[in-house]
Amino acid sequence: MSTRLPPLADLQAFAHVGETRSLTRAAALLNVTQPAVSKRIRALEAWVGKPLVERRANRIALTEAGAAYAAAITQGFAVLQGATDALMRPPSGPLRVRAYTTWALRWLIPRLPQYYLLQSDHAVEVTTSLLPVDFSTDAVDAAVRMALGNAPLPGATRLWRHAIMPYAAPTIAAAARARLGEATLLASLARPRDWASWAAARGVALPDRVVSFESTSLAIQAAIQGMGVVIASPMLVEEDVREGRLAPLGDTPLQTEDYYWLLMPPGRVRPEAVMFCGWLLREISLLEAG
Repeated sequence: MSTRLPPLADLQAFAHVGETRSLTRAAALLNVTQPAVSKRIRALEAWVGKPLVERRANRIALTEAGAAYAAAITQGFAVLQGATDALMRPPSGPLRVRAYTTWALRWLIPRLPQYYLLQSDHAVEVTTSLLPVDFSTDAVDAAVRMALGNAPLPGATRLWRHAIMPYAAPTIAAAARARLGEATLLASLARPRDWASWAAARGVALPDRVVSFESTSLAIQAAIQGMGVVIASPMLVEEDVREGRLAPLGDTPLQTEDYYWLLMPPGRVRPEAVMFCGWLLREISLLEAG
């Protein structure tokens, strides 16, 4: 795989400067002199072709581009550290990840083979639940939960915003698009407000015929079978749309007020969890870029 990256020493120096906001403290962490750190920062700025640090009297500050870059490479070093720690220590059992059934079944599990290509020393044990996670009692190393814009727990990492759109099997999509008021709506008991939120935002009236299922995954499967129109997140039906099993009934998804969050236990987490977190964030960034 071809890569084009700045020197690792320059990246490491900048990561420490971004974390400490101090050339002196960064130099102490690296066991080098302050001028050596300044030289590495200037070399990195020359390499990327833009300023990353604003040098002010007695202190420094990161530019907007520098702050974003520092956050990204700090996360990258954390992933490298987690992978190295996991490689050097004996296996400590599977990495236990808790998620929602539909998200695990339709998004995470299809991508897990890619994760196993990156590592082979630990397995991922996926469990599903709608209940909040309690790291003090639950045997969980990482969890994906949904909450409003505020983090559900300190240290939670926001993954992406939940969006919804109607979908139907191609055999009934045209008719449903033209006469939604005559269609059968397929809903999830886990997401009971989605149809009403979408209708209110689009200013349309909904039909009375609603068939509810325990999970969004079941509602999606019913839509594939032609039972009616389902409201779902585009990321959960991406493959179904690509393979022609479902067709969208609109052009633009509705952004809800809910977000997916990645949670890990407070304090020191397993290196395997750090590695999984980095991989998950990378997969989501690729999805958003695509």
